[in-house]
Amino acid sequence: MSRGTGLVAALLFIALVLAGAIGSLGAPLITAVAQDYGVSLAAAQWSLTITLLTGAVATPLLGRLGSPRRRRTVVLATLAVMTAGSVATVVPGPFAVLLAGRAAQGVGLGLTPLLMATARAHLGERAPGTIAMLSVASTAGVGVGYPVAGLLTEAGGPRSVYWLGVAVTAAALATAFIALPRDDAGAPPDGPVDWPGAALLSLGLVAVLLVTSQTGLWTGDPLVAVLVLAAGLAVLAGWVVVERRVPRPLVDLVALRHPSVAAANLVMGVSGVAMYLLFTLITRYVQTPPRAGYGYGLTAVEAGLVLVPFSVLGFAAGRVVPRLRRLGPFVLLAGCGAVLTVACALFAGTRSLGVAWPVVAMALLGVGVGGASAAMPAAILAVTPGDETAAAMSVNQVVRSVGFSLGSALGGLLLAAYTPAGAFAPEGTGYTAAAWTAAALAVVAIALALRVKVAQTSDAGERA
Repeated sequence: MSRGTGLVAALLFIALVLAGAIGSLGAPLITAVAQDYGVSLAAAQWSLTITLLTGAVATPLLGRLGSPRRRRTVVLATLAVMTAGSVATVVPGPFAVLLAGRAAQGVGLGLTPLLMATARAHLGERAPGTIAMLSVASTAGVGVGYPVAGLLTEAGGPRSVYWLGVAVTAAALATAFIALPRDDAGAPPDGPVDWPGAALLSLGLVAVLLVTSQTGLWTGDPLVAVLVLAAGLAVLAGWVVVERRVPRPLVDLVALRHPSVAAANLVMGVSGVAMYLLFTLITRYVQTPPRAGYGYGLTAVEAGLVLVPFSVLGFAAGRVVPRLRRLGPFVLLAGCGAVLTVACALFAGTRSLGVAWPVVAMALLGVGVGGASAAMPAAILAVTPGDETAAAMSVNQVVRSVGFSLGSALGGLLLAAYTPAGAFAPEGTGYTAAAWTAAALAVVAIALALRVKVAQTSDAGERA
């Protein structure tokens, strides 16, 4: 195996572990965690939420810390923290210990941009395809991790799944230690880290993600939810002011204002809301017991198997899209938006005709998610200097996380609005309304992408 091939395999393995150890050890285990630790479902939800929060905080900070002079060191240190967190999830102890472990695992969400930066720096012509696959890795990981997590939970409880987390995070740490290139001691010296900016960004993101992940807060006390969201946005506005004044900001806001970068992040944000909204709808619908008047009553393992086509086709789209790069990233993003729109319409109109139809919609969703994830880095990295790769992609990762969180919250709110008082499930029309809402957002993303493509074509014609 050549050095390049070994590095590609190592980077993809680490990225898949991040998806499996963070995502798949959260959502499928919430009910089992509540039963095993004797806590409410709302409390058990924190075993997922806390990983998203720490990931949002860690992503931009790791993107800046992971410069060429210390990138390998930062990756190894982060994987060591993840491994320690995985151990904390299996040791006997109170619920707080589990949450601490899941928080430490969440730090790993910030590693994907550093893996992309490593690929860009060391893989030459193989870098674009590898970066695209790293962006798609979370899609592939979900389809593998969810059914495995559900099966192990039914067989031995949540700790049996967490032991798997220990094994794979330790394997990722060993892989990184062996395969990652050494840090570049000859790279330009790093400036001081913008800690005030990091603190403000962390507080703002935590507030926004926290309030958008708590659907019950919006339905139970919307005024508090609005105030927390407003406070988070105000803190983020203050962060922008700080970033514009420091000599070496945590995020290069000038680069983010480049039309291609800004548009790519906007398309990702809108698409992310639509994607995760539909993802939430399908996974919830197929598990709804038929006594609600709809649904198929699938178990957690069966619902996990519904995600296999999502991952398989998402992975396939991630392989194909980079080969179509001559079309341009924004045409590809528009195409993925069209596939997403079809998936939403299919779920809205055919979900009651048999369980196969939601599975088909989920498979098309995988194509849209995988394709968009693969096309997105090309739009951003085409105008980003090599030493800013990690920082630029970390921002895109945060945008994606916020979009997914908003999509999940929006799905919960829409279904709650269609749930009669005292009913255990929403009316079927709630799923229709939510699906068409996702379709409308997908159309907005298509329009944004095509607008950028038209503008780029016009500019190229003028320069010619």
